[in-house]
Amino acid sequence: MRVKSKKPDLAEGDLTPMIDMTFQLIAFFMVLINFSQTEANDRVVLPSSQLVKPPTAPLEFPIILHVAQDGEIILGGDTYTTETLTTGLRRELAVLRAEKKKPADANIIIRGHQNVAAGQIQEIIRVAQENELERFALRAKEDLS
Repeated sequence: MRVKSKKPDLAEGDLTPMIDMTFQLIAFFMVLINFSQTEANDRVVLPSSQLVKPPTAPLEFPIILHVAQDGEIILGGDTYTTETLTTGLRRELAVLRAEKKKPADANIIIRGHQNVAAGQIQEIIRVAQENELERFALRAKEDLS
């Protein structure tokens, strides 16, 4: 009797588990990305302070206002003045109310340029308070010297 020799078939690996793991790793690292750099703006150079402390916990609903050296207020990519800032804040409050939250739940983060007058920052706070916003945080960079 003649024995037929079988040539082994080429086995192809199943790439599905490897692709699945790759997507899981991508999702994992996307969750771990530090979003603190996303609140930065090139037109704003923060003042230095030795008393700066990092926030203890992430803010739940931050509204970030960038105040440029020329006095423009940048909110969500749009520019405002203190007179027109109410328009931008009302838009943010509409989003807040859509999430069934109150204006008191929002945190206003003011990132003022180091050469902006304190009076202008106070005016921005006044406008925000007129729109029922209550919680404020001023940003500065840590002076390590």
